[in-house]
Amino acid sequence: MSAIVQVRPDRLRARVAPSALALMASARQGLASAEDETAPGARFVAAHLAALRAAAAVVAARSEPGGAGRRKRPQSVWELLPRVEPALCEWAAFFAAGAGKRAAAEAGLLRAVSAREADDLLRDAGTFVGLAESALGIPAQEVLPLRPAG
Repeated sequence: MSAIVQVRPDRLRARVAPSALALMASARQGLASAEDETAPGARFVAAHLAALRAAAAVVAARSEPGGAGRRKRPQSVWELLPRVEPALCEWAAFFAAGAGKRAAAEAGLLRAVSAREADDLLRDAGTFVGLAESALGIPAQEVLPLRPAG
């Protein structure tokens, strides 16, 4: 089943695979989760993973099926993204550079990430997810955080 997404009601913009749409929805949900995190490390990790999912959506939507040939070494989504969407090249380098900090925060190193770094990355990840949605030609879907009543 293919999804048809319209940017403008008068003009059909693009067909985006359901898997890419699911990754974008997961990225938006990840941003909402990151906003709810109180620990800087957890907020940084959630924001970085949201950006990773958005990049994976673009790569999944734009990549050509693999051709016959010898096997290549595995590549990260940050290496693949500039090939399929050159406009996001600098963003790919930015998030690739933050992968080490994310790993340190995931390992539980309390001083790996400051609150300011986590907040900055969350803001940058939000911008990147919006750019990924634009690159795919899909409307931005803000996810409202669910807060407990009371």
